[in-house]
Amino acid sequence: MAITPMEIYKLLPKTNCKKCGEPTCMSFAFKVINREKQIEDCKPLFEEDKYAKQREQLLKLLEPLKEATETGLIVDESKCTGCANCIVVCPVHAAEDPYGAGSGLGIKMENPILRVEDGKVKVINLTICRRYGKNRVLCVACRENCPTDAISFLEG
Repeated sequence: MAITPMEIYKLLPKTNCKKCGEPTCMSFAFKVINREKQIEDCKPLFEEDKYAKQREQLLKLLEPLKEATETGLIVDESKCTGCANCIVVCPVHAAEDPYGAGSGLGIKMENPILRVEDGKVKVINLTICRRYGKNRVLCVACRENCPTDAISFLEG
C-alpha cells in the first residue's frame, strides 16, 4: 500500500528539466507524495507520447492519494473492527484527553482526531494531529497499534 518517492521517481522522465518548478525529478517525487505538487505538473510526462506507459502507471500508482487525508492517513473501513486502539495510543489524545482516551477509556474530547462511529473508526479532526501542518511529525502510533492494518499512511 505504501507509495515511496523512489517508486514515483522510477516512472518519471528523469530529465531534471525543472518545468515542474523543482530542481530535480527526485525532489518532485517527494513533493508529489506530500501533495505539494500534482503529477500533472510534470510537463514532459503529459506532453510527450514516449512517456505514455509511465504516465499510465503513475496515475494508477497515485490513485490512493485521492483517498488520503492531508496527513497521509488512509482508513480502510472494510478492515476496521472498531477496537479503538488507534484512539487510545494517539499521543495527542493522551495529552488532550487524559481522563478519557489517555486513561484507556472512551474518548471524552469534543473534537478528537479519530472516533469510533457505527463500529468503524472515522477521521474527525486532523488539524490537531501531529502529522498535520507545516511542522508535522511523522507519528505512526495509530497505524502501529492497529491489529487489522486498517490504518495506513502514504509513505508506509
